Amino acid sequence: MGLTSTTVLLVAVVSAVTLFVGTVWLWPRLARRGWRAVGGRVGLLLGTQLTLFASVGLAANQAFGFYASWADLFGRETDQGVVVDHTGGSGGPLEVLGTRRVDGPGGGRPQQGGQIQKVALTGRTSHIATPAYVYLPPEYFQPQYRTRVFPAAVVLTGYPGTAEALFEKLHYPRTARDLAKDGRTQPMILVMMRPTVAPPRDTECVDVPGGPQTETFFAKDLPEAMRAHYRVGRTPAGWGVIGDSTGGYCALKLALHHPGTYAAGVGLSAYYRAPLDPTTGDLFRGDAKLRNEADLRWFVTHRPAADTSLLVTTSKVGESNYKATLKFIDEVKATGKTRISSIVLDSGGHNFNTWRREIPAALQWLSGRLG
Repeated sequence: MGLTSTTVLLVAVVSAVTLFVGTVWLWPRLARRGWRAVGGRVGLLLGTQLTLFASVGLAANQAFGFYASWADLFGRETDQGVVVDHTGGSGGPLEVLGTRRVDGPGGGRPQQGGQIQKVALTGRTSHIATPAYVYLPPEYFQPQYRTRVFPAAVVLTGYPGTAEALFEKLHYPRTARDLAKDGRTQPMILVMMRPTVAPPRDTECVDVPGGPQTETFFAKDLPEAMRAHYRVGRTPAGWGVIGDSTGGYCALKLALHHPGTYAAGVGLSAYYRAPLDPTTGDLFRGDAKLRNEADLRWFVTHRPAADTSLLVTTSKVGESNYKATLKFIDEVKATGKTRISSIVLDSGGHNFNTWRREIPAALQWLSGRLG
């Protein structure tokens, strides 16, 4: 049974309830001296507490998608998406592996509900191979739009995160479809994936010296692979990037570093400087220039202003990036060229519920900046 299985959660809840009832029922019998009675009381209390904490933890993990599997939880996930060196025998930069429906009315028919395609991406320059999910809007399959080119947005999770959470928990495809249906956005193609393209390492979308060339993958390889397979824009005006947490940091960095690729970037609860910790390892290998440019506040104050648009989100209560976001906004405004907007909630934590409140407005903003 998987970590995110409803059965596992149900077993934990039933166990907690059973132990609680058992504790109440057996307490009178154990309310005496002696090592057996004391041991029984300690065992019942400990078992009840452990199953209660397990139930809460499993429920929180299902709600927010922190870990995808037991191996992910215990830091043993090593069998997904690694950096590989492909030779000329590669099957192409993008291969469709399967399809699935979009939740909601008409989701069973692509012409009405759109479609989610699972794909395998292979970077021609970075040599990174990784899975992703591509949402195609209903219009993509309708005869009257058969020659239309659609704007595309790369949608990134946080770390560790799962790409599936982007449509199962954050409902990006369904939200994008409903907004377009109501005329509030234009139909867009979404490329949904983790920013961690070489798990379990958190590369923070950095071209690591001697390691994964993650920034190159997102700035060059990914758009090229999509253009080779789908009817997506071939100019920066047709491309945006949006993400939460680590994905939000990556989105802002890609838009700032590569305005020739992305016309707009959205950072939901983003931070502005790549961390260095056991999950990232040594990202910069002593390269001061690389380290500085990975600090977005340093970048906007020390490099020529990028001709791109940014959207940042935070909340006055519940987000640790509130003060840093206000400073970042002021620093970007001072460039006089890079455009910046914001969503500031009164309260909201660093979680899926907060991002679900921000995504509709963020997609409308993004749609208005893509051609």
